[in-house]
Amino acid sequence: MTDPDPPFGVVHNSLTGGGGVGGSVVQAGTINGLHLHAPPLPVPRQLPPSPRRLIGREADLAALDRSLGGESGPAEATVVVTGPAGVGKTALAAQWLRGLAGRFPDGQLYADLRGYAPGGPADPAEALGAFLRAFGISPVPRSLAEGAALWRSLAAERRIAVLLDNASTAAQVRPLLPGSDGTVVVVTSRRRLTGLGMDGAVFRTLAPLAAEASTEILAARVGGRRVAQESDAAAVVVDACAGLPMAICLAAARIAARPAQSLAATAELLGRGTDRLAALNAEGETVQDLLDASYGVLEPGAARLYGLLGLLPFGEFTLENAAVLMDVDLPAADRLLDGLIDVHLLEERGPERFRFHDLVRLHARTHGRELRGTEAGRAALDRIVDWYLASATAAEAVVSPSHRTLARDHLTRPHHPARAFEDEVRALRWLDQERDRLADLLRWCEELDRPAAAWQLADAMWPLFLRLRPARLWVEAHRIGLRAARTAGDRGGELRMLTSGGNGLRNAGEAEEAARWFTEALELARELGHPLAQANALYGIGQTHRMAGRLAEAAECLHRVVELREAQDYLRGAALARLAYGEVLLLAGRAAEAVEPVERARRELSSIGDGYEAARATAFLGLAHGLLGAYELADGCLEAALAGFRAGLSAHWEARTLEFAGQVEERRGRPDRARARFEQSLARYRDVGAAAEAARLAGRLAAYGVGPGVTPRPGDPDA
Repeated sequence: MTDPDPPFGVVHNSLTGGGGVGGSVVQAGTINGLHLHAPPLPVPRQLPPSPRRLIGREADLAALDRSLGGESGPAEATVVVTGPAGVGKTALAAQWLRGLAGRFPDGQLYADLRGYAPGGPADPAEALGAFLRAFGISPVPRSLAEGAALWRSLAAERRIAVLLDNASTAAQVRPLLPGSDGTVVVVTSRRRLTGLGMDGAVFRTLAPLAAEASTEILAARVGGRRVAQESDAAAVVVDACAGLPMAICLAAARIAARPAQSLAATAELLGRGTDRLAALNAEGETVQDLLDASYGVLEPGAARLYGLLGLLPFGEFTLENAAVLMDVDLPAADRLLDGLIDVHLLEERGPERFRFHDLVRLHARTHGRELRGTEAGRAALDRIVDWYLASATAAEAVVSPSHRTLARDHLTRPHHPARAFEDEVRALRWLDQERDRLADLLRWCEELDRPAAAWQLADAMWPLFLRLRPARLWVEAHRIGLRAARTAGDRGGELRMLTSGGNGLRNAGEAEEAARWFTEALELARELGHPLAQANALYGIGQTHRMAGRLAEAAECLHRVVELREAQDYLRGAALARLAYGEVLLLAGRAAEAVEPVERARRELSSIGDGYEAARATAFLGLAHGLLGAYELADGCLEAALAGFRAGLSAHWEARTLEFAGQVEERRGRPDRARARFEQSLARYRDVGAAAEAARLAGRLAAYGVGPGVTPRPGDPDA
């Protein structure tokens, strides 16, 4: 018996042929042998394009390979690639993941998290939705937590690679991590994203490219022949791009678009300071825009520090510099610097030392100009000048207390106290470490209209000049200082610059100009009625006579110096003049007469605790004994002097004493030992950049073979 027809046209389905139905049911009557075919979803291949070959990134690619543990290692990894804007993070990540396509057959996903976009970072839910839809899931959950859970479930069944580009924070990235064994995730960011370390991430920071790789990129884009024909201009272009692949590509696009224009034209344009940022553009894309985006995420304090650091005349600076500029303590300054480092606007060069990338420095300077004209900006610049002047003066007081006699003017009292130094070795080490910044600051004082600070800073740097002998800087600093003292109308400062600068000129081999400076100093000292200043000028004149071989005139001047200084109870100065007189006697071949004044100078200098000058006297005494054949006495003196200089008193005089030792070994007929001493002396002279002395020693070694009876000469003069 069959059922009657169902009322109102209702149909009951029956299904045969082994089919099955799930989900919604269509009422269609009797169906025989149902077969449903859904089209397969495409495997997502979403990685952005990248160059076929990444020039200069071989080491970075190898490091990323190691993060996966090799072919047989686990596939799961989260790698964070960080670096400054335009350094090529996205290109590196995309290239690497594209090469791993065989290990991740279920897809390669990409999401731009827009960490530095004008509209703000992307919501991670947006990227999650795109990933789920790529695998056919629609609609996607509205809740971020539900979407992340579904994403992890889906990824657990697949072997996929994911590129999360331009991430802003670890919190933005974390919901997008699949957390499964078959996936690899690469995150790129201008921030360090150290928080992802808790999620097991490994980190790779991209540095700017080397010049060779940058040149190769330029040649690949504009033609190798063109680059070879204008190699000097190409080098300027590469240098202007500062190792940023994006900048190089923008410059190359500009050059390629103007085939009739020489590379030199682009090189000239890129050499115009801040014009470089505007010139590096193509179709609206600029380096300026990239740096503006990084700057835009800074908190106000870090942004202000960025601009102030951009105004400094030196490109590498310290934690103390930042604290003084911002008028805050060191921990607060460290937090502000960390904000700049976090977005790769600043590079850490060592403990508490930092620098700007070249293009970033130009960008920082543009923001600094907005601050320079403000009262707060000017106060910050005055503070940094005053702090360096105060710290250099503190070092001078420790190393050369007798020289520390002139006034120091500070427009403001430094919020941070000057550096304190426990001993002269630490003071000299600081002066040496800071010499480039001190030099830049000294030049900068003219631009800041701080003439008093300029000559006073040159004066405070005296221990650096005397002990470490940077000849060119010695002369340049005193040329600036002399102009500044005259501009400031400070006659005492002018007098000091003439005598100290005259010593620098003399030691740089500029004897004639040195004599003019000392003569001017003598006239000014007489005009001002300063007997000790007259003695200082006469001392310099005597030393120029000695250099010219006018030994009688030199001896007469130095004898007068001794009288003037003793009359003023300046016993240290009298001892130094006796030492210089003894050196003249040695040059005149009167070693026996030289022993008494040199020995007396050594005793007097030792009695007042002047270890450096006493060591110099000991070295000359060793040479005198050696010339007289008292070799044991000579050896003892020379070794004692070397010990003092090696303890940090003067690398230059260590070299000089080694030269004396070689002369003594020659005199005693031991050529092999003499040669060894001369070679040691030459190496040390080269270490400290003493070009004239190094040339003298090199000539002596080249002509080696002279007999032991040749009378040695003490060598070049000392201040």
